[in-house]
Amino acid sequence: VVANGTPLDDRFDNVARMALRAGYEPTIFGYTDQGVDPRTTQSGDDPRLSTYQGVLPGFNRVLNLSEPYPPWIDHLKQHGFDFGDDYNNALRTEPDRHEDLSISTFLTDEFFKWLDHQEPSKPWFTHLSYLRPHPPYAAAGKWSKQYSPDEVDLPITASDTRHPLHEAAMNLEGTAAPKTEAGLREMRAQYYGMIGEVDHHVGRVCEKLRERGEWQNTIVIITADHGEQLGDHGLKEKLGFFDASYRIIGIVRDPNNPHTHGTTIEEFTENVDIMPTIAEAIGVPVPLQCDGAPLTDFLRGITPTRWRNGATYEYDWRHIYIDNSEQGAANNWPRDRRL
Repeated sequence: VVANGTPLDDRFDNVARMALRAGYEPTIFGYTDQGVDPRTTQSGDDPRLSTYQGVLPGFNRVLNLSEPYPPWIDHLKQHGFDFGDDYNNALRTEPDRHEDLSISTFLTDEFFKWLDHQEPSKPWFTHLSYLRPHPPYAAAGKWSKQYSPDEVDLPITASDTRHPLHEAAMNLEGTAAPKTEAGLREMRAQYYGMIGEVDHHVGRVCEKLRERGEWQNTIVIITADHGEQLGDHGLKEKLGFFDASYRIIGIVRDPNNPHTHGTTIEEFTENVDIMPTIAEAIGVPVPLQCDGAPLTDFLRGITPTRWRNGATYEYDWRHIYIDNSEQGAANNWPRDRRL
């Protein structure tokens, strides 16, 4: 993967198609940022080729929160906030509005509306995709004040010896951290606030499952697509080889193994392990294409006899520039811009 919009070969299986075979109706609330395989389109004029915000094949998108976040923007307009075409300003100004109007609250509430119409006896499979925590660094309502900038920890200082990618990232507007201590503190305080809000809504989801009597028969997986430098080594966002950009949350709650709940493992796990884990959980064979391995033994309290002792992170950093006019589109391949 070079960037958002790199097409996924349509010949491959995916988690949604796998769930369909198991008898589920996979639904998504939010976004998957999926670039269409150009070979599946009829012509070069197909509008799906000009965006990276498609849906992973097999999913039914109940709520679309890809840019420009149309349902949420309409929701804000109904409450007197009209952002027109400047939808990113709706994110930047979240601290100015009550947290009940945040994009995370809206996502959770819409999921609940859908869930309330599902028969308790009918299995469901849902990908609930929160945008936050994510730039712009602006937490919603009370969460923007939850952490004092004066009290947050300061980032790790950049070293004097730098890899060329590190050097380049420190000089790019989108990846260079604020230069002042005040700017760093404010960024970190807002990011912590966004984490707090999402944690709150995940708690709401768990409580909803308890209310519906589904907590003891629902597998819950919480993870992320990338980390955040948050000022470490002079960087922000996720570009770079430092662990803050790729060390992410990974929580799996399997109601069938309560004796292991709360256990932390030290072995290397990766997002590629999620699909085979879900496959075993829903009773379908693990596709041969999967690079990862099921986490099932760990969930049972067993350490597999054969497991990876490292993880590889690779980035083709020579090709890091993409025309922002159609960022990540499948018909807009990266151009070489050696720095």
